[in-house]
Amino acid sequence: MTQSDPRMPARRARRGASAALKSIAGFVVIVATTYLGLLAVTFFIGRVVPIDPVLAIVGDRAPARVVERVRQEMGFDLPYYQQFILYVKGVLHGDFGTSVLTTNPVMTDIRRVFPATMELATVGTIIGAAFGIPLGVLAAVRRGSVADQVVRIVGLIGYSVPIFWLGLLALLVFYARLGWASGPGRIDVVYEYTFTPITGFYLLDAILARDWAIFRDVFSHIVLPASLLGYFSMAYISRMTRSFMLNELGQEYIVAARAKGLSETRIIWGHALRNAAVPLVTVIALAYAGLLEGSVLTETVFAWPGLGLYITNSLQNADMNAVLGGTVVIGSVFIAINLLSDVLYRMLDPRTRAR
Repeated sequence: MTQSDPRMPARRARRGASAALKSIAGFVVIVATTYLGLLAVTFFIGRVVPIDPVLAIVGDRAPARVVERVRQEMGFDLPYYQQFILYVKGVLHGDFGTSVLTTNPVMTDIRRVFPATMELATVGTIIGAAFGIPLGVLAAVRRGSVADQVVRIVGLIGYSVPIFWLGLLALLVFYARLGWASGPGRIDVVYEYTFTPITGFYLLDAILARDWAIFRDVFSHIVLPASLLGYFSMAYISRMTRSFMLNELGQEYIVAARAKGLSETRIIWGHALRNAAVPLVTVIALAYAGLLEGSVLTETVFAWPGLGLYITNSLQNADMNAVLGGTVVIGSVFIAINLLSDVLYRMLDPRTRAR
């Protein structure tokens, strides 16, 4: 019998550490490259749009010498590569310039409005997952039935109908006609100047303050836009849940579980859905990121004071610093959520950790 090499554990440890370092280095390179690409795209957009940021600041009637001086101060007289370097340095330091519309630093405005967008997207994602997952399971279990066709049609409508049209229709029916929900805005004007938010998430702040009157008012304002986004999210989540469940229900372990006499409820919810939940984490994360970046029309229709409405108003007033700053923030959040979903997928699925 050959004697084992005592240096083998140390070698294995070094190989494991080397593999871990390579994985971390690759992860950092991917993040840096993606973020640099995002900054390059936003910089290019800011230079090709037919809006002069200098004239937006000083006005159309400013003297030529003033325009030229401001252009030099902002660095727009430099070559594009130097402008891009300055732009990247500013973004990495959280400096997106000053908003022409509000005269505040863009990052200050974003900190003020972004919690509203996050709250709306979070509630919408919860609604979408709460209804989308059971509907997707139902459609998969009863494949080809009337229930399956109804779920698929409901999801198709969610994909096809313009979200701004649904928003206007919801306001007309549930606010103007029935009076079941409050109108545009985030909070009633009665509470707007007496309510002091702590986290920026009004529902959570009302709970922390134990002010149930404000909580009911905030909930009545968020229910319509969040349900609209939740319906859009539900269409995606239900379709993907159905696909994942159909794949799991065709696996051999399901046949074995049925042969053992396990109940259908336990097989579906305890085994098939449990395994389908791993890729569903990624789906829900992507749905959440999609609501964060795609709520511009919803916020505009419902006058929701979030980042989408902020970007829309800034674009209408040629405030390119605010538009590009908001775009970079949304892109950064989208990248972060994608990376987080990938990490969670690897943590939940042992097969990916072995690769």
